[in-house]
Amino acid sequence: MSSNLSAIELLNLGNEGRTKPVLNEYWPYLLGTFFGVGTGLIINFGTRRPLMSGIQKHIIGVVGWTSLFTYVTNKREEYLAEKDAILRHYIQLHPEDFPVPERKKFSEVLEPWVPVR
Repeated sequence: MSSNLSAIELLNLGNEGRTKPVLNEYWPYLLGTFFGVGTGLIINFGTRRPLMSGIQKHIIGVVGWTSLFTYVTNKREEYLAEKDAILRHYIQLHPEDFPVPERKKFSEVLEPWVPVR
């Protein structure tokens, strides 16, 4: 894939050739489990019961937190997809505002170094 793509070409690529990182894929389940069990432990600690008693509290906490985090993840992905669609549409309407960037050598980007002593 060339790094010299126009803005519309970059947006049209979408998720082609990309995979979701493992942590992004499983974070709702990991955090849901951690927060759910933690919620049960805190409730039991606050009511002065054995920490792992009332396993239904832990299960309900895990299901509740995992559902919440999954919902938030899905809403975030919908928002980002809509944002990309809006950007894609704007770039299609105004291509003159998004010229293809010219390629530069790394030496052209850096400024000359002058040591200060």
